[in-house]
Amino acid sequence: MTLRHPLWKACIAELIGTGMLTLAVVGSGIAATSLTDDGGIQLAVNVAATGLALFVIILIFGPISGAHLNPVVSLVDAALGARPWKHLAGYLPAQFIGGALGVILANTIFAHAPVTISTTDRLSVAHLAAEIVATAGLVLVIFALARNGNHRSVAAAVAAYIAAAYFFTSSTSFANPAVTIGRTLTDTFAGIAPASALAFLPAQVIGAVVGTAIVLLLLPSRSRDRPASEPSITATKDGASPTSARSSGT
Repeated sequence: MTLRHPLWKACIAELIGTGMLTLAVVGSGIAATSLTDDGGIQLAVNVAATGLALFVIILIFGPISGAHLNPVVSLVDAALGARPWKHLAGYLPAQFIGGALGVILANTIFAHAPVTISTTDRLSVAHLAAEIVATAGLVLVIFALARNGNHRSVAAAVAAYIAAAYFFTSSTSFANPAVTIGRTLTDTFAGIAPASALAFLPAQVIGAVVGTAIVLLLLPSRSRDRPASEPSITATKDGASPTSARSSGT
């Protein structure tokens, strides 16, 4: 169970939530390129739509699944003992499938072919380093707040962090394996070539490990001062324990 919700509902929430996220990322990118040729404005539109959508998605699905929307978040959650590893057998496929479906939907509603493999090469040492930094920061934001019992700030904090990271990282902060793979299916503004995507994945995992190490260094134990009325985020994930982290990433 996840809070009051069974695992299957949590997995559906992850699928829909991740799909909504990639729909926002890809759809806003397509819309931006149709509105202006200015690359800076295009990125700003993409950032604004993604950040706002992410905030709303976490608010909607947080109480059901924890709104991870991101395999590295689910992996870290399990690694920190917030949920059984076996629950990832439902969460991870839901996130990858949802991410792909969201991209396909974005392509379709903007009158593109449902699937167009991206040709946008984003592979460079700088971009890989940026993905390590972006993912480490995302994990730090989510789990530092969760371990402090400050769950109600997670939606705003994650949305703000991802929006900012679009600009302060050279890769525009993918920081999410499900979103990264999904974005290979669109040859539009937000796309990424499959070879680049495959290189991003280990960088994101490394970033998750670094972020987790920082969390454990600064906050080796969870806050015990959480009000009794505060929802359990660990169980939010779909776990049996009452302390997990609500969140996500782009």
